[in-house]
Amino acid sequence: MNNTPETEALPPSLRLLKWLVITLTATMIVGVITVVGLLVTRMPDISPLATPDQLALPDGARAAAVTMGRDFIAVVTEDDRILIFGRDGALRQEVDVVGVTSSTQP
Repeated sequence: MNNTPETEALPPSLRLLKWLVITLTATMIVGVITVVGLLVTRMPDISPLATPDQLALPDGARAAAVTMGRDFIAVVTEDDRILIFGRDGALRQEVDVVGVTSSTQP
């Protein structure tokens, strides 16, 4: 005695649905691979900025604040100067801040 049920073929509507799901899955896999491939190949080549530890501040200058921009690093010193460094850590520009008062107003 064999109690196993006989396998029946899927109805035509379910067979169509099965193939639609398989096609959608394959399309999504190809789409994800394409998007990842485009992101990897089209990313801009951006060289990293120098870190604040790699900057050579002028003699006697002490950093009070550091700000990083897209292609520069700005260092505000304790003697009221702003030093602009390039990506490679070379000093690009020095700006003296004038008219700075240390008093606070109520």
